[in-house]
Parts: sequence; structure tokens; C-alpha cells
Amino acid sequence: MYTRTTLQRTTNLIYGSLREAEMRLVLGLAYPRRAPRAKKRTTTSEPRDLKFQRPTTEKRQNFSPDIEDHPLGNHIKMVRYAAQEIPAAKSARSRGSYLRVSFKNTRETAQAINGMKLQRALTFLTNVTEKAEAVPMRRYAGSTGRCAQGKQWGVSKARWPVKSAQFLIDLLKNAEANADTKGLDTGNLVVKHIQVNQAPKGRRRTYRAHGRINPYMTNPCHIELILTEAEEQVAKAPVSKEVHLSSRQRGAQIRRAIQA
Repeated sequence: MYTRTTLQRTTNLIYGSLREAEMRLVLGLAYPRRAPRAKKRTTTSEPRDLKFQRPTTEKRQNFSPDIEDHPLGNHIKMVRYAAQEIPAAKSARSRGSYLRVSFKNTRETAQAINGMKLQRALTFLTNVTEKAEAVPMRRYAGSTGRCAQGKQWGVSKARWPVKSAQFLIDLLKNAEANADTKGLDTGNLVVKHIQVNQAPKGRRRTYRAHGRINPYMTNPCHIELILTEAEEQVAKAPVSKEVHLSSRQRGAQIRRAIQA
């Protein structure tokens, strides 16, 4: 259905075109001619000089173009992790984006397992789902009740974020499989880096009394973690305690050495 403004604009365009045609007929003016179309370019039998051509049927099976040879090679980038100093050859990585799980609860759960050995982290998260161990709520602890299981961490506020624990278990198992593929020792892996970032909020609406509508948001998150092999612990060599001498004591020691 057209509005009044749309109909008025259409009418003005029609009348404007008719008036222009009428004036051209009265004055004997002709419409400007269109420029002739360019002829189609005939294809030549010479092959086109392209750097990145589609391989033939015989070469398609073993065809793996180098990124540098690709026309868009400079714009192809790998996934970037926040921890840049950890070598990729000696680590296994896993990440999830736009995960439908609470950002705040997942952040607290991730910080609880940061630095743990892989098997201990999996055991801890399984205990959280069974409410045998609790996650300490340190930063996002608003309206969190006190829990006796928080004494293990030296805090009074703790909870059992079951959904966050399940998501982290899946990511840890994925990273463990990646480590096994790389040939790393899966029995000696440590959670070297884990990070949780906020994702764009999901927007829904809830209908209230008296015709009101309020937002009903979700708070998803991005998770990334890196596993590395634990460094070998070497005992510190015994160091003899050096005796500190004052300048007067050093002078006396030198005089005794000269007299002897």
C-alpha cells in the first residue's frame, strides 16, 4: 500500500517527463543519442598469464598451493591467541567462540583451574558438577552465599557452576587430543594459559504487566586455553653462605696476611 508521499513523488515524475517531451516536440529538439556499445573482445588462443591457476585433473590430487603464491595470501591469517610467547610446537591449544554459557561463572571456573595439571583439572571440574568441590567466586561474587567448601581456597564465597564446568571439560579434552596428535606427553600436561572474554550479548524480550517490555539478555563468552608440558623440577644446588666483612675487618685480614 502506497503512502501519500510516495504517490505524490510518482505523479511529479510522470508529469515532469511529459512536460519535457512536450517542450522538445514544440521546439524541435531531439533527445541526445547514446554512445555506441563497445564490441565484445574476442578470446585469443594464448593462455592467460596468471600466477594462481586452477590445476589440471592430474595435479588436483596432490595440489597444495602455497599461501604466498595465493592472490590473497597476505590477508590470510591464522587464529590468534592472547598468549604470544608460548611456542606452538610445544603446546596444544583449544578454543570456543560465542558459547552460550555465563561469562562471569565461566571466568571464575577457568581461573580456578589455571596452572593445574590436566588430570587434576578434569577431576576438579567433574567434582564441581557433582558438588563435591566448589569454585571460589573472587571477582564476580555479587549476592553469592557463603559455602564451607570455599575454605579449600581460602575464601568464604563459592558456587557450583555446572554448565561452565561441562564446557571447560569439553575444551580440555579437545586440547588433550590435539596434544596427543602432536606427540606430547599427555600425562605431563599443565594448563599454562586460559582466558575467558565477553562475547556480544544476545537480545530477547520479556513481556511485563501493563503492556511493558523489558530486555532479556544473554551473556555468552569466548574461551581459549593452552596446554604445555610441565617443566622438570631441578633441586637447587647448595650454596655456601658468604661472610660479609666490613672495611675495617678486611684491612685487618690483609695486614695479618702480610705479616705472616
